[in-house]
Amino acid sequence: MTVNLNPQPKSMINAFLVMFIIHTAQTGVGIAGLPRVVFMEASRDAWICVFLSGLTISLVLFVMVAILKSYESADLYGIHKDVYGKWLSVLFNCIYIVYLLCVTFIIMMNYIEMVQAWIFPKIQPWLVMGLLLILLAYGVSGGFRVVAGICFLGFIFAFWLVFMIYTPIKFMSFNHLLPIMTASPDELMKGIYKSSFSMVGFELLFVYYPYIKEKQKVLKYALIGSGYTTILFTVVTVVSIGFFSQETLMKTIWPVLSMFKILRIPNLERFEFIAVSFWMLIILPNICVYFWSAVRGMKRTFNLSHKKTILIFSIMIWSVSIFLENRTLINTITDRIATGSFILSFIYPFILFILVKFRTKLMKRRSDS
Repeated sequence: MTVNLNPQPKSMINAFLVMFIIHTAQTGVGIAGLPRVVFMEASRDAWICVFLSGLTISLVLFVMVAILKSYESADLYGIHKDVYGKWLSVLFNCIYIVYLLCVTFIIMMNYIEMVQAWIFPKIQPWLVMGLLLILLAYGVSGGFRVVAGICFLGFIFAFWLVFMIYTPIKFMSFNHLLPIMTASPDELMKGIYKSSFSMVGFELLFVYYPYIKEKQKVLKYALIGSGYTTILFTVVTVVSIGFFSQETLMKTIWPVLSMFKILRIPNLERFEFIAVSFWMLIILPNICVYFWSAVRGMKRTFNLSHKKTILIFSIMIWSVSIFLENRTLINTITDRIATGSFILSFIYPFILFILVKFRTKLMKRRSDS
């Protein structure tokens, strides 16, 4: 496994697409329940936690790009080999691949739960999982350019859902947001931690960075994509707090979808049915980027072909969905993955930055001597 990659020009994308990939990778099922999760920790200051989490992501992106600029055109798997060596890097790569697969699985299972709760209560999870995996495998098998195209089209086709927040705004009470800054520093930190799992996805820049043409523009577009996600999530949280009473918000699992209930369109009584259906366009780019990153990791680490890896991973995910139907167990697994996600996305880049800089200085001293 080489440290630097030189993909063919036809496999690379323009830098401006990074903002769409970053945003769609961050936006998935999590936004539907984010206001409630953070509100339970920080009360009416939940929107501040979401905003601060977005600012933290911007800082992490600065560190990530600084690491990537230390190499000509490397991804995380190659950087691991350079920092940890041939054998230890395999362990770290495997941990990251397992993490990516787990996030993919959890996103899909949470969407299936959403479908069961709002549209088809008796539908079998393995059936929906199978249909999603067919779309996922077809998209990822086309390569990274196809995945980037799915992210762009997913953003365009689902963008109209943003404007549906206008109706709940008319019925919200700003008194629910006052007074501000009543949460303690400990509660704010817990709120930031809880919102972090709903906003991850930016860390995948580590994997697809070599496939970007104008690398000097990566940071700018990554910050734009992450900034848009932060604003969107903050606005949704503010509207949810203002729309629901405190007791109702804490009992509503998916407050964003619940707000769609008040929308009325001629000849359509239940608008949330359309919202849940269109939500697949939101999670499809989300899971495609994660799944492709895991598949790419197997190619880089074990030189396993993409087609074989896609087939193996798809069968694994589908098989687990058959036996894992206990909602309590899935929630427990989600919490564990959220902890791992926080470590790998928010903490690990800083550790890796120190290791890369230390190795760079060490190699420079050796060359000088």
